Amino acid sequence: MARFDLRLQDIHNQLNNKELSVSELTDASFKRIAETEPAVQAFITLNEEGARAQAAELDKQLQAGGERGLLFGLPAGIKDNIVTEGIRTTCASQFLRNYDPIYDATVSKKLKAAQSVTIGKLNMDEFAMGGSNENSSFHVTRNPWNTEYVPGGSSGGSAASVAAGQVYFSLGSDTGGSIRQPASYCGIVGLKPTYGLVSRFGLVAFASSLDQIGPLTKNVEDSAYVLQAIAGYDHMDSTSANVEIPDYTAALTGDVKGLRIGVPKEYLGAGIDPKVKEAVLAALKVYESLGAVWEEVSMPHTEYAVATYYLLASSEASSNLARFDGVRYGVRADNPDNLIDMYRKSRSQGFGSEVKRRIMLGTYALSSGYYDAYYKKAQQVRTLIKRDFDQAFEKYDVLLGPTAPTTAFRIGEQVGDPLTMYLNDILTIPVSLAGVPAISIPCGLADGLPVGLQIIGKAFDESTVLRTAHAFEQHTDFHKARPQL
Repeated sequence: MARFDLRLQDIHNQLNNKELSVSELTDASFKRIAETEPAVQAFITLNEEGARAQAAELDKQLQAGGERGLLFGLPAGIKDNIVTEGIRTTCASQFLRNYDPIYDATVSKKLKAAQSVTIGKLNMDEFAMGGSNENSSFHVTRNPWNTEYVPGGSSGGSAASVAAGQVYFSLGSDTGGSIRQPASYCGIVGLKPTYGLVSRFGLVAFASSLDQIGPLTKNVEDSAYVLQAIAGYDHMDSTSANVEIPDYTAALTGDVKGLRIGVPKEYLGAGIDPKVKEAVLAALKVYESLGAVWEEVSMPHTEYAVATYYLLASSEASSNLARFDGVRYGVRADNPDNLIDMYRKSRSQGFGSEVKRRIMLGTYALSSGYYDAYYKKAQQVRTLIKRDFDQAFEKYDVLLGPTAPTTAFRIGEQVGDPLTMYLNDILTIPVSLAGVPAISIPCGLADGLPVGLQIIGKAFDESTVLRTAHAFEQHTDFHKARPQL
């Protein structure tokens, strides 16, 4: 694990100086997985043969000389709803337990182009529906800080694998907080880019107007490097934004003097654990000492965000998951009586209870007679939530608050109470509805578990978000804390 604690730049230099080989890095990853996976269970599929072959090929390139990209040779994990050619992609669902894709997602292609090494596919809540990783149909991933606790979700495997030192970085997807919340629970850095900045082509769709792929890393600098590699316009994705991609690492100056920070009062109100609030207020003092200024701001429509999100996301999920019918790909039920029976049995056997719950909720919200009352109304409220952000960003450079209202909770503690589980995303959901970027970085511990600080920026202004996060990191040591597995 010590090797993966090195800065990306340090590993890069060692590779270029031939003090380290890609095969040694890959071996270190699989060795760490062998040591920790029985306790953590972050992976669904390991790509051991493919990764070692890729490492050997990259070592030949190293010996041939020449400068390499910064992600060259780095062991990476990919969330199991991102399609990878030749590596099984299950979405943690029994419906796709035998699905071997014949193409790569755009981000998978970009990681190949950057010559990182894909170690395997990471566990998640089934079809990205959940906030604890307990909805995986394979096994529950555990938090490396305390294996009795959840790692968060739905990108729980992605966060746990980085926190446990199994891979150098991972990719996750964020629909309502699924990168940021597990990053907070596992004490690492998780970035949700602006909607449209990173291609969704090859990401198995949950809620198409919300889903976004992003990196999970040990520090902010690495997050900037990975974002640099995966961002950019893609004609294969109709929602991809054709914007100029800046040099994100150039923003990491450590200087936030004069930065204007807004702190939404709704993000520090009722329901926020006092120890979480204390850690966030302490972080604001750090920013004050660096010359930033902050004041309270109101985001009045925050209270409607969770209801709005679950209506919209479930409606889109109901539509997107209609393609899983036992005909085109995935698992088909045995011995159906007729076509309708095959659909019914395949979907009954293939989907887990949380996925069924959301399909039913979404189908109801979209049905004739209820569409205007639920789906249309939720879209109108979404506009009001986005307007809150637009107005706040007229005055402030970033918004800041906790990532989650509490630290990680015990496995099994909330799994029978979906409403309580949904409320864990109350601070991340508004950001997703507005489509703006946000990052979660470690800002302390409460009762031995990590606390995440969420920094929210203007659309396509990842540079300011990264600069703000990096400055905090340079003047604190929270990102250096590691779980003792």
